[in-house]
Amino acid sequence: MLGHLLKADYEELIAKKDWESLRIAFEDLDPADIAEVLHDLPAEDSGVIFRILPRDIAGVAFEYLPLDQQTELVQTLGSEQLASVLNEMAPDDRTRLFEELPAEVTRRALETLKPDELKVARQLLGYAEGTAGRYMTPEYLALKPSMPAAEALGYLRANGKGRETLNVLYVVDEKNSLLADLRLADLVMAPSEARVGELPNRPLVSIPATASKDEIVSTFEKYDRVALPVTDSRGALLGIITADDVLDVQEAQATEDIQKLGGMEALEAPYMEIGTLEMLKKRGGWLAVLLIGGMLTATAMGFFQDELARADVLSLFLPLIIASGGNSGSQATSLIIRALSLRQLELGDWWKVATREAKSGLLLGVMLASIGFVRVVIWEHLYRAGLFSRGYGEHYLLVALTVSGSLVGVVLFGALIGAMLPFALRRLGLDPAAASAPFVATIVDVTGIVVYFTVASVILRTTLLAPAAAAGG
Repeated sequence: MLGHLLKADYEELIAKKDWESLRIAFEDLDPADIAEVLHDLPAEDSGVIFRILPRDIAGVAFEYLPLDQQTELVQTLGSEQLASVLNEMAPDDRTRLFEELPAEVTRRALETLKPDELKVARQLLGYAEGTAGRYMTPEYLALKPSMPAAEALGYLRANGKGRETLNVLYVVDEKNSLLADLRLADLVMAPSEARVGELPNRPLVSIPATASKDEIVSTFEKYDRVALPVTDSRGALLGIITADDVLDVQEAQATEDIQKLGGMEALEAPYMEIGTLEMLKKRGGWLAVLLIGGMLTATAMGFFQDELARADVLSLFLPLIIASGGNSGSQATSLIIRALSLRQLELGDWWKVATREAKSGLLLGVMLASIGFVRVVIWEHLYRAGLFSRGYGEHYLLVALTVSGSLVGVVLFGALIGAMLPFALRRLGLDPAAASAPFVATIVDVTGIVVYFTVASVILRTTLLAPAAAAGG
């Protein structure tokens, strides 16, 4: 919700450059709504608005903007406005922004930070990209186990402002080693004199600072927490990762997987920020691989030129056969990649999956085969009734049987290949998402041609594909 004004009203004030009215209008607006208003604005207008916003609101609103717009703004804001925004940002959000900025702009941005914020920024940037250390924030509250509950609550009131979350509190010893996590509700409900270390707490779960993005997501999913502590190799508490950070990680992972499933390398920046040469690099490699696969399809076709010459009716159904196999394989690979990503399947489940997909592929093949058989028969009867100019000949039932048998084989094979390829890639230590739908479809295309003409040579060898039939034609 954008308060008492519509988004168009804010845009009209911006167009009129009525900054004073905007400042008043923004006073009662949530920072997320301010970011919505700024989302499509040019950097110049956004920069002016950040100058009129209160410092604390500007920092929070900036966090809600997409990274590409944040990057553009950082390069246009004056030093004073930049310092105001960056010093008010949450450390973990600020670190992700620094990752996207050019090195020179990052250096300038770091120079605007207060000494304590600069220390935090350098600490987080010191961890490898994509690890828990980069996603954590040091803005948490830790309690000592000897604290009485009443004293701990007073400590929260005095020091809780601006913290990432107060729903979960952490208990540490004198060396800052993590001892326990404590829910705020348990502390509030505890007797005033009860010691923090004696209060009931859940089993302790933490994430190493070196944990990968996949490990972060899987840990949150497994333990269903709103925040998790990040520790070093000695168990000392370094910071926390909250659920909103995990949503960012999941979004990035989902985007990467979707792009790979489309048959290309994952983009490392928003679409509009990728240069033409970089885009060619990301897409060209896989297209070249798929082209080579397509050449194999053409080679396979060459082996069956004689069959096509004897019975040109077979060529009519070739696109249908290979498309059905490719679609079956694409469905299977998409399902298995997602199941592996969600930890619904493990490598050891490959045989169960193969059995399941064999059954599914067979049933799907029979279903499509029935449709194909009926279609050929109906078409031939309509042709004989004078509704079409071409039919399938006197052996149309054998043609229908050929198409049906091929569909069963191709759909079954596509399902098995599509399901097993992600397992093979995972076993080799590669990303299963590399088993893209176009890649699987290309593999199945080649085998589909072989299956189709093999079935045809068996069923039609004494009729359409008999040498005498060719001579007679």
